[in-house]
Amino acid sequence: MSAPEAEIDVITIGRAGIDLYGAQVGGRLEDMGSFAKYVGGCPANIAIGSARLGLSSGIITRVGDDHMGRFISEQMEREGVGTQGIVVDDERLTGLVILGIRDQEQFPLIFYRENCADMALCVEDIDPKYIASSASILVTGTHFSKPAPRDACLTAIRIAKDAGRKVVFDIDYRPVLWGLTKPDRGEDRFVTNEEVTHVLQQILPDCDLVVGTEEEIHILGGATNTIAAIKNIRRDTRALIVCKRGPLGCVAFEDEIPDRLEDGIDGEGFPVEVFNVLGAGDAFMSGFLKGWLRGAETAECCRLANAAGAIVVSRHGCAPAMPTELELDYFLENNARPVRLREDVQLENIHWSTTRAMNYESLKVLAIDHRTQLEDLAREFDADIGRLDTLKRLAFEGVHEIAQGDPTFGVLLDGRYGKRALEIAADFPYWIGRPVELPGSRPLAFEQQGDIGMEISEWPLNHVVKCLLFYHPDDPDQLEQAQQRQLIRLFDACRRTRHELLVEIIASKHGECDETTTASVIRKIYSLGVYPDWWKLEPSNNDGVWKAIETAILENDAYCRGIVVLGLSAEENDLINSFSAAARCHLVKGFAVGRTIFNGAAKHWLAGKITDEELKSELMRNFKRLVKGWDAAKQAARERN
Repeated sequence: MSAPEAEIDVITIGRAGIDLYGAQVGGRLEDMGSFAKYVGGCPANIAIGSARLGLSSGIITRVGDDHMGRFISEQMEREGVGTQGIVVDDERLTGLVILGIRDQEQFPLIFYRENCADMALCVEDIDPKYIASSASILVTGTHFSKPAPRDACLTAIRIAKDAGRKVVFDIDYRPVLWGLTKPDRGEDRFVTNEEVTHVLQQILPDCDLVVGTEEEIHILGGATNTIAAIKNIRRDTRALIVCKRGPLGCVAFEDEIPDRLEDGIDGEGFPVEVFNVLGAGDAFMSGFLKGWLRGAETAECCRLANAAGAIVVSRHGCAPAMPTELELDYFLENNARPVRLREDVQLENIHWSTTRAMNYESLKVLAIDHRTQLEDLAREFDADIGRLDTLKRLAFEGVHEIAQGDPTFGVLLDGRYGKRALEIAADFPYWIGRPVELPGSRPLAFEQQGDIGMEISEWPLNHVVKCLLFYHPDDPDQLEQAQQRQLIRLFDACRRTRHELLVEIIASKHGECDETTTASVIRKIYSLGVYPDWWKLEPSNNDGVWKAIETAILENDAYCRGIVVLGLSAEENDLINSFSAAARCHLVKGFAVGRTIFNGAAKHWLAGKITDEELKSELMRNFKRLVKGWDAAKQAARERN
């Protein structure tokens, strides 16, 4: 009797930890001063890589009851990986690896995995129903190095085979994790050991797919001649055997093993600059599974695997570098790619855009990032400037009371007077924007006088960088070029620090505007190679304005997150009336409005005429009316379509 249809494609089992990647490249680990935090571990990387390529994936592992364990679980959810197999271990910490990129041959790494959470995986952590629900499971060599996780993996294999499911074995040989090298030799890839070979060979009879580098094939096959090792492996399994060969691609063996590697099914590699080999093998496996689990020919599986590996080998990090389905398709369809793949602007934009967390169909934002306007109000009423911190905290509390954790609500807050409110907002899932421009500057200047990249590198990653530009198409060349230079600097800094960018355009204050004015500014910005994640644009009742804007964005960036409408201190009724035209543009997700909501209440509060609670209540009433107005406009637009 055939197995019932699987609910998911693959469950990976084993390592899930934190990679701390040295941000400095080309030197010793000793000389690296800052590190980027990513999800790490072969099974975790493959689960993410597979999900990004359109497979449904899950993971079985343990994480510590700590900040890093929560990060792994949250990131898996953001990536669409099933997390029901993640066990929280309250006795052990999440595993950690510190890595560096020195050159094309040296990638120093140190494993901090002594009694870590994922190595405590045990038989009781294996849910038979979960295993049986998946078309395949993937096990890796590291988890056979200790008795408890080994038994867990063997139990999962037995359940999978009894359920008629496939077993995938990624050899993933790390000698240091078997206790075969000194702890500081994490980068060593091969040490011969008969016991390791014996343990790993016990898995082979149940395998349907075996994948490894030549060194990993050597340890599994018990021979340092690659063909001899593969022949030894074939004696114990009828699995498809795939040998990864780095820049040469790979070679696969479906049946009997020939006397030469070249006589297998050759998967030609892609010529790209090697920046970082770490993680490329996990991307290779994800690409191979994309084809193999969909019934593709072995040669096609190799092509997909080599392409995925080539993309990741050109990037910093493992899990975050994994390609998405759209970017893999783009890579394979475009042969005129640079050897230094990181210079392919379109590929990098697709990667960035298709790996962002959450898609927003709606966004309602209270913009209270104002600084000079509120300072002027405080002086007008002879109020202590320090009270502005309280004003912004109360404003955030009002948003929270309305939103109640709904992530389609948000706030724009500054670090000058909104620092406390930003700190409180960190515990909630709201959209958070934060300004960088010096208020009123034209040409654009940044509020912090130092390096803008260093400034925003100190911001949490979920803070969207907001930049206001007073920009008109008829601006003098010198002014326009000065603004453009600053914007290019900012965009580059955002991509390097992994922050989203919102560009706010106000053209009406510096020239006449028609239906094409804002669209013209948008095209100029895209021509610089700047791809904002968000646009914040002036309100308009004119459908032609929004049509021109939509055309300008879509012809340059099909992946743009969308537009929010700003307020320009408009009267509430006028602003709500303008929502009708904006809502008919599908790129407009909502609004980010400030003074229309808070200006009157802030004046009364700073003048001492209303209490904190009365301030908050008035802000909430005003905000609710805009939310209601926007929702009604969007509903009417949907019904019209």
